[in-house]
Amino acid sequence: MDLALTDPRAGIRSGGTRGSHATRPTAAGNRDRMFVTAGLGNDVGIQTRRAELRIPAGLTFESWRHIGCNLTMISNSSGWWLGDWLVYGENRFPERYRVVLDETTLDYKTLRNYAWVARRFPPSRRRDGLSLQHHAEVAALPKADQDRWLKQAEREKWSTRRLRKELRQTQGTADEASEEKSIKFVMSLDAGRKDLWTHAADTVGMPLQDWMAKVLDEAAVAVE
Repeated sequence: MDLALTDPRAGIRSGGTRGSHATRPTAAGNRDRMFVTAGLGNDVGIQTRRAELRIPAGLTFESWRHIGCNLTMISNSSGWWLGDWLVYGENRFPERYRVVLDETTLDYKTLRNYAWVARRFPPSRRRDGLSLQHHAEVAALPKADQDRWLKQAEREKWSTRRLRKELRQTQGTADEASEEKSIKFVMSLDAGRKDLWTHAADTVGMPLQDWMAKVLDEAAVAVE
């Protein structure tokens, strides 16, 4: 399905299907009144606002169904879009990246997770039949394991909850087998250091714990 994004303040439309048209602005410069036309059937007068989907009377069943399909796709895609947007901004505008994040309505942890999953899964490895949340469940695993679990989840139409359950069961079995060999290590960090280390881990696309283990291993080898 094609998507068209319209900013009525600028009168610019990108993408979209034939026959769609830009929505005229009703209050230029007012962000809360910004329209977003996203493949929702402009030909039948559908309009979207920040807190409203305006549907004209007399809509056919097929048009209503088509709108639902597009809304579902937009919902499933928005996490990936945000993740790719964040990765680009961090690479292209590193000195102003955090300033922009502070202006968003999502908390930093949520945005950081989107970016981390987007880095772990370049577009060529993402599965359209699964959500970003599915990918997030396996993002910390090696690539081969990621692909194996995602393939099974897509084939068997697992929900995110089902995938998480299967992973925990497998991890539980592995933990029991290696319980006697494992040592729990607890470290207390001040907020500034935690943010610094988390940023460093995000930069290389690794979970914080994995990044810490990698750095410590490299330091241990260096002093041998």
